[in-house]
Amino acid sequence: MKTKRVSKKSDETKTVRASISFPADVYAELERIAEANKVSLAWVVRQAAEKYVRDVEAGGEKTTASNNE
Repeated sequence: MKTKRVSKKSDETKTVRASISFPADVYAELERIAEANKVSLAWVVRQAAEKYVRDVEAGGEKTTASNNE
């Protein structure tokens, strides 16, 4: 019987895979940024998401739907 591999990472370092969609122009810009910095597109998106969360937690960014329009 095959056993399931369990990650020994702490809760802080566990990751979750997500599938998201971007407008084509935003995706192209993310690719350009990643290539220019010699990092993956995923790294760029993670950094942006982490910064956004920090900004919201610090009260520097509103989370209303009007920001998405």
